[in-house]
Amino acid sequence: MSAIFPKGFDTRLRLAAGTVLIVAGALLGVVLYLAHPQQVDTGYMPVQPVAYSHKLHAGNLGLDCTYCHYTVDKSRFAAVPPTEVCMNCHARVREKSPKLQLVRESYATGNPIPWVKVHRLPDYVYFNHQAHVTAGVSCVHCHGRVDQMAEVRQLQPMSMAFCLDCHRNPAPNIRPAEYVTSLGWKPEGDPAELGRQLIAAKHINPPQNCSACHR
Repeated sequence: MSAIFPKGFDTRLRLAAGTVLIVAGALLGVVLYLAHPQQVDTGYMPVQPVAYSHKLHAGNLGLDCTYCHYTVDKSRFAAVPPTEVCMNCHARVREKSPKLQLVRESYATGNPIPWVKVHRLPDYVYFNHQAHVTAGVSCVHCHGRVDQMAEVRQLQPMSMAFCLDCHRNPAPNIRPAEYVTSLGWKPEGDPAELGRQLIAAKHINPPQNCSACHR
């Protein structure tokens, strides 16, 4: 009786199964790497309805962050500026530019510009901008050098690990409150030592319990 399977079939089957397992393991590793909290949304840079350049406005022109995000030191949220804020300047500056057509239409109709949020936290996460800004945590720590970005992108993962690392060792990230929006500011000495002095003076004690961020 002749063999059902040809000679060497068993060897080829083992090699094929091994190859499948290796490829599947590699794909799983890639998926887990990309899904890791240190990777999720890092680099996210959505296309905005208006090509607003932070590099031009906050960098070259020197507009302070709080001119547009005027609730950042008063509220949980950093306000997305209404069109009226844009028109404070653009009613007279480049008032006929085709790039600002949507801004003018928004101002005329009262319909808000549909800006796309870049830095997004899950609904189950509580974050208070005011608490951080008034404590001396600079915008740059979470958002990077926005004043050098023509298009804003997410640099930090905004993960629980990222937040806890800062809460456990906040000193290097604390600066005098008046320099919070000065993104290029550097202390003359050791940032951590200055931070420790400010923490002691302000009695800053970042919480590490679950209910601080999950309410």
